Amino acid sequence: MSIEKTLVLVKPDGVARGLVGEVIARIEKKGYAISAMRMLRADREILEKHYAEHQGKPFFEPLVEFMMSGPIVALVAEGNRVIEGFRSLAGVTDPTVAAPGTIRGDLARDQGTKVVQNIVHGSDSTESAVREIAIFFGGK
Repeated sequence: MSIEKTLVLVKPDGVARGLVGEVIARIEKKGYAISAMRMLRADREILEKHYAEHQGKPFFEPLVEFMMSGPIVALVAEGNRVIEGFRSLAGVTDPTVAAPGTIRGDLARDQGTKVVQNIVHGSDSTESAVREIAIFFGGK
């Protein structure tokens, strides 16, 4: 068994709607541990690093603006296959078609905004998790 770490962000829509506790509860009920957590207002520099692979795409600016629109909660979850497990727990990106029982399927919906407001972000690979955790936690 190899213990992985993943970055989870509760985005501004999730924080504004008071869903931080619900997201944490779902992570913990799945059996993962939270090893670091902080609330912050992400600035452009952090978000440009985090979303570097999307620079130049039409949704980049609206995404950065949305993520700067309010506080976010960044956390590190740990456990066996946590990257794959959290992404399954989160559901697909589009909340309209996200399966019931997932965070996005149960808690998010299309708001008709420039970018999809879908409550959470989770790292998509071990490499992404290492890079993203370093951005938000300085390499923890």
